Amino acid sequence: MLVQDFVMTMAVGVFALGFASASGGVFILIAKVIRDDLKVIARQTAEMAQKGLADDLAGLVGNASALVNALNELIKTTAGIAVSLIVLGLILIVAAYVMATQFA
Repeated sequence: MLVQDFVMTMAVGVFALGFASASGGVFILIAKVIRDDLKVIARQTAEMAQKGLADDLAGLVGNASALVNALNELIKTTAGIAVSLIVLGLILIVAAYVMATQFA
């Protein structure tokens, strides 16, 4: 009886961690406020690069293109972290189910 209670307590804890992880990943994917801000920064940087080309400012163009590349990598990294959190959450939820049904 004591072992069953312990395993069920562990299963509930693992399920809670899995649910929190999956929810956090979904929240990161859905949250568009940060992405919208990044798109605005990327658009303004592109406009700055065009102005730099028109005014023949090589340093400004180089820095602007580096900023756009960094922003694109940031967006990709954020999506990768979100997907990783979702996958980890689902694995933890399945592990909790297995633990809960082990002594049923």
